[in-house]
Amino acid sequence: MNKIKISAVAYTNTKAFIYGLEHSDIINKIDLSLDIPSDCAAKVISGEVDMGLMPVAAIPLVPHANIVADYCIGSDGAVNSVFIFSNVPIEKIKTLKLDAHSRTSNNLAKVLLKFYWKKDVDFTTDQAVDTDALVLIGDRTFGKKDDFAFAYDMGEEWKNFTGLPFMYAAWVANKKISDEFKAEFNAALKFGLEHRDEVLKDLPTVSNFDLKDYLYDKLQFDATEERKQAMNLFLKYIDQLEKVKA
Repeated sequence: MNKIKISAVAYTNTKAFIYGLEHSDIINKIDLSLDIPSDCAAKVISGEVDMGLMPVAAIPLVPHANIVADYCIGSDGAVNSVFIFSNVPIEKIKTLKLDAHSRTSNNLAKVLLKFYWKKDVDFTTDQAVDTDALVLIGDRTFGKKDDFAFAYDMGEEWKNFTGLPFMYAAWVANKKISDEFKAEFNAALKFGLEHRDEVLKDLPTVSNFDLKDYLYDKLQFDATEERKQAMNLFLKYIDQLEKVKA
């Protein structure tokens, strides 16, 4: 049998999923690579892999995109790892440095600034340029909130803006995946979530950051209908941004 090629994100927020895959028989049926979100998306888009846990903002770029799992990376309010860090309050931000790791978080920042905070901001991907604020995501944000005058949790701000939860990443395939495989894949992900205590034991301690709160309370993993509704709304806002830019 040809193995299903899968790309997953190597951040702490996916450790339970990886645990589940590695501790289930499905590990013998897949070829798993661990990547940053932008590379995960690129591999699914190009067809280098068959499916991946990819930033939702990139889903429209995937040929024959279909969500293949009941689980995702989401939150309902603050997520504590997707931030705009700033030296000035939001109303004074004029320049923002984007994060090279994630299309979704960069677009979420743009959507919030344009439609929620009603701000026109200059964006850059040049990490050497000094800016008023920056987007930072994932493990690199752990314990960093106190390093900046202002920290805007984008999961919380999206909830304030729309009243909806958010989906940051979904398991997306670029081809038809059998129902049998999807069932086994979902079972493995569920197994991993049920063993988050074991996952926590293997994680290095992070000063000034509560990993248990993060994995059990801040992150939410069910790809609910409400979260899919939020994803579709988010993609509509991105489309509006593209039309304004055009």
